[in-house]
Amino acid sequence: MGSEGPPPITIHVTGFKKFHGVSENPTETIARKLKEYMEKRGLPKGLILGSCSILEAAGQGALVSLYQILESAVSKKDPGSSSSGRVIWLHFGVNSGAARFAIEHQAVNEATFRCPDEMGWKPQKVPIIPADGGISQIRKTSLPVREIAAALAKKGYEVTTSDDAGRFVCNYVYYHSLRFAEQSGIKSLFVHVPLFLTIDEDTQMQFVASLLGVLASLP
Repeated sequence: MGSEGPPPITIHVTGFKKFHGVSENPTETIARKLKEYMEKRGLPKGLILGSCSILEAAGQGALVSLYQILESAVSKKDPGSSSSGRVIWLHFGVNSGAARFAIEHQAVNEATFRCPDEMGWKPQKVPIIPADGGISQIRKTSLPVREIAAALAKKGYEVTTSDDAGRFVCNYVYYHSLRFAEQSGIKSLFVHVPLFLTIDEDTQMQFVASLLGVLASLP
């Protein structure tokens, strides 16, 4: 009695489609294959794998679909469970120059796109959410990023923490998601992955499965 452990945690996942300079986005493959991969592997105890969605690599033009996806997680929650911190949005994006995985601490309220997104938008020093203030405003995840990275490093993965998710679409989505999570009483995390040329698909799928296990074990 009394040792039932924490309530189950539901994790919803997103990846991105291709974008300028990255014709095959590894995070699209991760999001597309994850359900089947985890069914074969077996889900960690206490974990419910929710939706696995693939986002357009776009900012403003893709906002409506982004919010439809984010809101679907809240609408599916059990209305009787006030401890709704047991829902996590887990976003994956690619950093084509990276040699390791990066767990992102925060997002900045600045859209400065180095190239146009997939809908042709190329903002420069624009606040992502003007109501939040200027472009130096930061939102941080409430998840223990250092502990998560340390647990994954112990499992043998090349992983680091990061305070800079860039100023492109990854940061744009993460900022919106962190704000939405705070307003909805849930949590959000962004993870940058390398190209499959750098860390192969099988290793990346194993990494994501291990990450899900680490998140499921959090108190």
